[in-house]
Amino acid sequence: MRILTSRRFVTSAAIGLPALLLITAMLSAGCQEAPITGRRQLMIVPKANEAKMGATTFNQIIAEEGESQNLQYKDMVNRVGRRIAAASGESYEWEFRVIGSDVQNAFALPGGKVAVYEGIMPICKDEAGLATVISHEVAHVMARHGGERLSQQQMVNGIGMAIDKFTTKAEDRDRKLMEQAYGVASKFGVILPYSRKHELEADYIGMVLMAKAGYDPAAAADFWQRMTAAHAGGAAPPEFLSTHPSDDRRIAELRRRLPEALAAAGQGAESVETIATTPGGSTMQ
Repeated sequence: MRILTSRRFVTSAAIGLPALLLITAMLSAGCQEAPITGRRQLMIVPKANEAKMGATTFNQIIAEEGESQNLQYKDMVNRVGRRIAAASGESYEWEFRVIGSDVQNAFALPGGKVAVYEGIMPICKDEAGLATVISHEVAHVMARHGGERLSQQQMVNGIGMAIDKFTTKAEDRDRKLMEQAYGVASKFGVILPYSRKHELEADYIGMVLMAKAGYDPAAAADFWQRMTAAHAGGAAPPEFLSTHPSDDRRIAELRRRLPEALAAAGQGAESVETIATTPGGSTMQ
């Protein structure tokens, strides 16, 4: 891996231990594999740093946006979220919250912090639809897609920015970077969407998680069809669509990879337990 440095870092005697450790980490520990898919990733952001930044940002967003008072939604999101989290096998401090807004969006931050907006719940329709949304977001966290984007940004911007980030107190900048990398609500900063590669990977990992948790992963394609149909007719796409593009290719990929996802989950189509009901019926009110 070629690392570009500026003269002031090469000649400065004040570079310090943190900078030397960071450069060493970039050179020796910059690659890892994504879970389930095995895709090679550039990863130079420490996992613990991600989790700390994620928890801080999550709490700020919940405080500013406001938590939902809809008990049915809160119960369902927590119930489905816990099932998906258990299926992931990740030992994060999982937290599942509902934001009281009609925005059709959802997001997850490092450390297992997941939020679903009230506005997307009717399109979910039932627990299987909600499992599609939550498993997709949990997959982003499992695969550390945000950390991968942060790592790419740091490499592009050079070691100088990375050293400054880790040797100064810049909580506001940390928050902005985290929001950009994870595509959180636009009011908190410019959104840097996941790449299509990340989106398709999260879709696939999400289907595997759904199957492991007992949900029918075939419901994923159905959810995206409803999402697309709900915004047909030329209206501006909701934020969830702008950062998680839904199109014919995506739906086709979900259907094409369904048998593969079931196999990865160690199940066949006939063994998937379909969970698509709420305590009060088959659909959300």
